[in-house]
Amino acid sequence: MKTKVSALLLGSSLLVSSMSAMGADMMVRMRAISVMPVETGSVAGGNVTITNAAVPELDFSYFFNENFATELILATATHNVGAYNTALGNLNLGSVSLLPPTLLAQYHKQFGKFKPYVGAGLNYTVFYGADSGSSAVNSVTYKNSMGYAFQVGGDYQIGDNLYLNFDIKKLYLSTDVEAKYAGGTVKTQVNINPLIVGLGLGYKF
Repeated sequence: MKTKVSALLLGSSLLVSSMSAMGADMMVRMRAISVMPVETGSVAGGNVTITNAAVPELDFSYFFNENFATELILATATHNVGAYNTALGNLNLGSVSLLPPTLLAQYHKQFGKFKPYVGAGLNYTVFYGADSGSSAVNSVTYKNSMGYAFQVGGDYQIGDNLYLNFDIKKLYLSTDVEAKYAGGTVKTQVNINPLIVGLGLGYKF
């Protein structure tokens, strides 16, 4: 997994370097985000629950012109996972980390110092570091998956090249989950579909 993360970061660095060399109009943003899953599905006979997570997020935007841009978003978050049913009560399914690099096409509109935008694109989520978290569960595995992403946000200029950014994203993300426990093996699909709210700063160059 470390190799995959390193390769992704290296690829992103090369992309940014290439765009800079071409004299591209770019913006780099750093946000604090809250990742709030809107989960549905069942695991080991219980309705799945996934905790929220607060993490940093880094993104790179390339502007083709004043209105159209693409944005590559990088972040990783760790969530605690559980399930509940009347027979087993609360079942601890441990934790799992998600790495969902997301590429969005955006439309921006200028209103003085304020520039709102909307975006849509794709994400590919890699699940890693899964921990079953309970002696009752031998192992839990998650399948990597691709999903859609939608976005709305805005940049407000507070300096020559410095911007305050607010951003909301909705990711439509599902994964196939396999849980092995004393009673056997359960395979099911879980919809995570997180809402991601972020606030941060951007620098344009």
